[in-house]
Amino acid sequence: MSETYRQTADRVLAMLQRADGNDPSRGHLTMNNWEWPTGVALYGIYKTYQQSGDRSILDYLTGWYDDMLSREQQPHRNVNTVAPVLTLTCLYGETKNEKYLPVIESWIDWVMKEMPRTEYGGLQHCTVWNKHYQQLWCDTLFMVCLFLAKAGVVLGRPELIEESEYQFLIHIRYLQNKVNGLFYHGWTFDRRHNFAEAFWARGNAWFTAAAIELYDITKRDNAAMRMIRSAWLDQVLALWKYQRVNGLYTTLINVEETYCETSATAAIAYGVLKGIRLGWLPQEPYQQMGMLSAEAVLGQIDETGAVQGVSGGTGMGHNLQHYKDIIVTPTAYGQGLTFLMLTELMIRDTRLD
Repeated sequence: MSETYRQTADRVLAMLQRADGNDPSRGHLTMNNWEWPTGVALYGIYKTYQQSGDRSILDYLTGWYDDMLSREQQPHRNVNTVAPVLTLTCLYGETKNEKYLPVIESWIDWVMKEMPRTEYGGLQHCTVWNKHYQQLWCDTLFMVCLFLAKAGVVLGRPELIEESEYQFLIHIRYLQNKVNGLFYHGWTFDRRHNFAEAFWARGNAWFTAAAIELYDITKRDNAAMRMIRSAWLDQVLALWKYQRVNGLYTTLINVEETYCETSATAAIAYGVLKGIRLGWLPQEPYQQMGMLSAEAVLGQIDETGAVQGVSGGTGMGHNLQHYKDIIVTPTAYGQGLTFLMLTELMIRDTRLD
């Protein structure tokens, strides 16, 4: 394992640990809530623990959940607040801590029985502020579907895995452009359109990372997974064509004058490098593609461990200017997606030793 990558991961984690408090000056970089940015960060931290075996990281995670679950006010249930339950499920599989199980089961029941659905049973992207009636967003695949798949594996409930696979398939049907392979941010059954028809970088990256993660979690090679893989391959080919010479992706992938965005680049690098390792992609030209993006992301980590060049939380845009105007700031999910990428770099380095 490369000490360089491990030391970088330690620096990125240290920045997140400093963000545990209520310091308002940290703004978007906080771990003091039960929300999707935190959920993405927690999963990246857990994957880093898996690779490093550092028990202090496991202690940090269990301490975080012990604190959150002891709080009197429990989180509002929506698509975004499902995200932290993914890592809780991982921890239950690892520690068999029985106090986690009823929490996990309650979230399964909510997703499977109460979460709003679109036509054809898609998971409606409901948030705390807006139910987003009849809308599919690509974000849902990472925030909810990976949790369902992991819970299905850990609890021995194949129906949860099948539901996760179905959600991937319906999102592919309505979000993937059939000509260029890229993903639109969202789809509305109510109006029958893809909103701004934006090929938003982080939205695409949610699929790049989540599809290969689904395969790694479930180890399934059935008809559904083969369809997901074919969609993923079409997307990765498009991403290869649109990668900038500096290795980064612009926040609108096909609009070169928009700003370069780090979190999407990290998740894409993760998906591509992991896809090579798991046999979904050939080495070339994708090894060069993945490493070029990874090196670009490493260059965006400052001396404090904060990942720079990350676009803020992005709601659905009705025009492309919406995406161009999103603020750029360090975030918990920017740190988390960088963790995921670093785990693949550490694995790759180990294999090269």
